[in-house]
Amino acid sequence: MFPKLETSRLILREIGNEDIKSIFSIFSNSDVTRFYGMEPMENVDQAKQLITNFTKSYQKKQGIRWGIVKKEDNELLGTIGFNNWVPKNKRAEIGYDLHPSNWRKGYATEAIQCVMSYGFSEMDLNRIGAIVYLENKASSQLLKSIGFAAEGILKDYMLQDGHFYDVTMFSLLKHSRE
Repeated sequence: MFPKLETSRLILREIGNEDIKSIFSIFSNSDVTRFYGMEPMENVDQAKQLITNFTKSYQKKQGIRWGIVKKEDNELLGTIGFNNWVPKNKRAEIGYDLHPSNWRKGYATEAIQCVMSYGFSEMDLNRIGAIVYLENKASSQLLKSIGFAAEGILKDYMLQDGHFYDVTMFSLLKHSRE
């Protein structure tokens, strides 16, 4: 059964076909995909395929992706979850996105902290990593503010729009939170 998580303002729940329009709205926005490693979506079929990929990843125990929903109006703000989940090595990489109309309102911080707690306690993760484009100053600052450490720069790690981009590898270890 897919885990449902809650914070004071948010519900983190499974993403389904009822979210196709919202997912398209988020991932067709170039401000969102600019640091995401993908091109903006051009049609709703791509949104449906992304939702299918999230489901398959969870079923294969390779990742888990929640929809971030505001409690007050049930609006899907974005997604958050773990990619590259390797249960044997007790590690995963966190990823998140929000529609720009919901930036700088504390939703990402709230969702990340909730998902990190779940990852360490319920998924038995020891390490949560994050890969962030060097140009994505807001995400780097956010991760640092909640305890992630920058480990180094991975050169030409992401290819997007025909250009290679350097990224910073961040991590948060379970014992560093205790």
